[in-house]
Amino acid sequence: MNMQRIFLILTGTVFFFSLSAQEGNSTFDYLLLPQSVRAAALGGTNVSVIENDLPLIYGNPAFLGAEMDKTLSVSYLSYIADIDVGNVVFAKAVGERGAWGIGAIYANYGNMLETTGENEITGDLSASDICGNLFFSHDLTDKIRGGITGKFLYSNYYHNTAIGLGVDLGLSYYNEDNDFSVGLVGKNIGRQIKAYEEELANLPWDVQLGFSKSLNHAPIRFSITGVYLKQWRFDNPDGSEDSFVKTLGKHLVLGIDFIPSDNFWLAIGYNLKRASDMSLEDANKFGGFSAGAGLRVKSFSFGVSIGKYHPAATSFMLNVSTSFAQTGL
Repeated sequence: MNMQRIFLILTGTVFFFSLSAQEGNSTFDYLLLPQSVRAAALGGTNVSVIENDLPLIYGNPAFLGAEMDKTLSVSYLSYIADIDVGNVVFAKAVGERGAWGIGAIYANYGNMLETTGENEITGDLSASDICGNLFFSHDLTDKIRGGITGKFLYSNYYHNTAIGLGVDLGLSYYNEDNDFSVGLVGKNIGRQIKAYEEELANLPWDVQLGFSKSLNHAPIRFSITGVYLKQWRFDNPDGSEDSFVKTLGKHLVLGIDFIPSDNFWLAIGYNLKRASDMSLEDANKFGGFSAGAGLRVKSFSFGVSIGKYHPAATSFMLNVSTSFAQTGL
């Protein structure tokens, strides 16, 4: 089977599953938060950069590869107020062209006061989400890799619980000769199988397409990621309708990273829709911007990013990864 046929079949599969998901309310929206420091720095979403950076597989399972053999990664996001989000992931090679991984995302919303209808405090209550992930990828050709993530989701909001199932389907194309890459993902395709009350809701599914290209004579890479591709226009609170240019902008996430060596990187990103959604009169001027940096020391990698994912606070994200394969374990 030639490369073009493989690409068309898998691309069609992504869109078939995505478009077959029913419209309606979504749940488990913490899945929209970045789970990778590098992706967070590049605007919050990136499905195309090619790096040996394990947490990126939360954005595109086709990033997983044999080069990540025996890598363990832990990430932490300080969101807003007492909300904390973290993830852990481990990868193992399967032969020379495949890999699998296992991971989990945990969101803790802190302790809240439990009150009666008359505002009498009766104690504390807590809320949390967890998502278990199984990843698998395989090199389809020398330039194309496919990946899939299976998701089991569980929510516990005081006495209410919900369970969901979902998948991510990803493709990654990389031309090493000119350092150009393309990524395509059908993300969070799935649904609750047990609701908080009666009505079952969808996962916050999306189709995302991204491109990354390095300059020929400088260690700089540009990325453009198309998001919310399952729809065109967005509803504005005031009922107004955006122009074509503004609507197009809301579908784009822009990122630039500076990579002077294999052991250090800097990145900055801009999410146009997030900037628009969080715009406040004479305030929140940095809404939509993000930045980050990473350092590799022997078998360890460290990363940190900062971004505005909510008007109320600036969020910080930290990551530590290590490769047991490089240490000989």
